[in-house]
Amino acid sequence: MTTALHIARSGLDALDQRMKTISNNLANVATTGFKRDRASFATLMYQDDRNPGAASGADTQYATGLGTGTGVRVVGTERIHAQGTLLQTDNALDLAIDGAGFFAIQLPDGSQGFTRDGGFKLSATGELVTASGLRLAQPLVIPDGATQIVIAPDGTVTAQVAGEAAPVEVGQVQLARFLNPAGLMPVGDNLYRETAGSGPATLGVAGQQGMGQLRQGMLEGSNVSSVQELVDMIETQRAYEINSKVINAADEMSRYVVQNV
Repeated sequence: MTTALHIARSGLDALDQRMKTISNNLANVATTGFKRDRASFATLMYQDDRNPGAASGADTQYATGLGTGTGVRVVGTERIHAQGTLLQTDNALDLAIDGAGFFAIQLPDGSQGFTRDGGFKLSATGELVTASGLRLAQPLVIPDGATQIVIAPDGTVTAQVAGEAAPVEVGQVQLARFLNPAGLMPVGDNLYRETAGSGPATLGVAGQQGMGQLRQGMLEGSNVSSVQELVDMIETQRAYEINSKVINAADEMSRYVVQNV
């Protein structure tokens, strides 16, 4: 039989996971392109002694059932891909995605990663790379000595090159989108990996096929609301305390039965 002790313990385990999720959200409140997580819960199986509609007599039925829940569990942590605030930086290599989409990044093992962090830098060879030195999946090289780098909303990159009167197009930053971005797997360094849950990546031009547009000289901030997370944290703490009191009460009831019955 599932006792109140075990039910309350499942509540403590689930709430502990929720507190970890809230803690991670708050820790990344200033992380560029970070998307907050939300813990989702589901009830455990019920112990049914009587089903609704069971016969209560020769011609009558019970209107309600008789069952006891066995607790709760965490079924997953859902990532909320709401748009973060766009922050002005005035750095020509900073890019923010205004809308849906991810930057496709080439990982060291040859696979692709995806990120909303558009804080790009120039490598020693002039390639556009992330802060960790990872290049774009479709490499983009800025010519040596290029000035006045302009990145259009559709990702087209032009620069003023010595010896050329007009700006020269040097490449294009493409975006990737997913049918279920919440199914992407975070792997650290602001990167995600494609999974069976996210579906395959669809590469395309910014502003087309459901992709957002690029904003040069801006970065997307975290979509974490500190106020909301603090409210959730207080709610989780109170629920944890109540479940702890249930354990104490169940323990005292069991002790009473043992000592007096």
